[in-house]
Amino acid sequence: MIMDFGSRLRLVAALLVGLGTSFAVSAESPSLAFRVAKVVTMDAADSVINDAVVLVAEGRIVTVGKRAEVTIPDDARVIDMPDQWLVPGMVEGHNHTAGGLGDLNDMVYLTNPGLDTRATIDPNNRLIESARWGGVTAVMLIPGSGTNMSGFGTVSKTAGDTPDEVILRTPGSLKIAQAGNPEWYFGGVGRRFMNWNTRQTLLKAMDYNDRWTSYEAGTSTTKPEYDPIFDGFRGLFKKEFPATVHTQIYQVLLTTVEMLGRQLDLWVVLDHCTFDAWKVGPLVVAQDLWVLNGPREYHFDRTMNRMIGNCSGWWKNGVRKLGVNTDAPVVPERELSYQATMACWYGWQPYPALAGVTRVPSQALGLYEQRGSIEAGKIADFAIWTGDPIDPRSACLMTVVDGRIAYDAADEDVRRF
Repeated sequence: MIMDFGSRLRLVAALLVGLGTSFAVSAESPSLAFRVAKVVTMDAADSVINDAVVLVAEGRIVTVGKRAEVTIPDDARVIDMPDQWLVPGMVEGHNHTAGGLGDLNDMVYLTNPGLDTRATIDPNNRLIESARWGGVTAVMLIPGSGTNMSGFGTVSKTAGDTPDEVILRTPGSLKIAQAGNPEWYFGGVGRRFMNWNTRQTLLKAMDYNDRWTSYEAGTSTTKPEYDPIFDGFRGLFKKEFPATVHTQIYQVLLTTVEMLGRQLDLWVVLDHCTFDAWKVGPLVVAQDLWVLNGPREYHFDRTMNRMIGNCSGWWKNGVRKLGVNTDAPVVPERELSYQATMACWYGWQPYPALAGVTRVPSQALGLYEQRGSIEAGKIADFAIWTGDPIDPRSACLMTVVDGRIAYDAADEDVRRF
């Protein structure tokens, strides 16, 4: 059957009775058919399908194709939005709102390698709920940046009612902050000591991993003593998750690229990357690292006496693994798309910018095998917009997470703008 906005409003309202604005779903996951004007797939071929249908069942995308070529099952619930765009769910690589804000800055030591944000996950809190209003479906929840190493991050969905429902990967990353905040520690430390201390912590963790690897491979008969502080790092050195690094200013970013990328050969995702950090672009390309710029999207460069768009600077220096972030709640999570819009205003390009909030961060965080594009077999995480999400005139009308409608602007009980 075809359901207009009013019918969908009544259905969603019925599901939400007694549950406020929680991510409420029926016990079953019905098959859904979305008929839209345009699907921007963000697949490897950069396919765009006009007058399209996306079929969803059991949380996954079953079929994507032109309306005339797709047969909709008789039992599917049809959502007809013939003038709208369907794009992959946006992915945020630098987030502090998926967990309790008051419990993300345990600044005990300059490096705190044993801490983990998993215990702070707070599904459906007000700030993460608003992420769904802006089409954001997954975030990397990381600790604060008051110390050089503040603990492990957690990759989380933006919809679900319990921590087990929303957590996608834990550990999700190791959070490192090269500079910009940690200088305050115990009255002030300089970059020289901060870099030395971070390196020493990582080398100790690497030695622990090497000893266990040798023992497990049978090349050593001495079983290492279990260390709860460094055991979590084993996935980092196996490249099962990245180091997400708060780094900015070209001198600081240069040290990050050299120490973490070249010397330690880690999977590195550079975030913030603001001020004049884009000047290190050629070295970032050489090390094949990821850049997620933000929340500052521009910088006045005194050497050129002009305003420079940060993403434009990275792009002109050859960086293609480029996205943006909000550092929510510094910028509200729902405004992730607008961060990309500003990057375009200051010289970036619209299609790479749309990729920079969907495909690129999904790839950077190791999620792209299951999420980040509209392809058959992938998890059904996407949003429906009135037009191009990078156009500030566009609005998100619906957000789908795991094949379930997590936000519907037709429901006046949840719409906020």
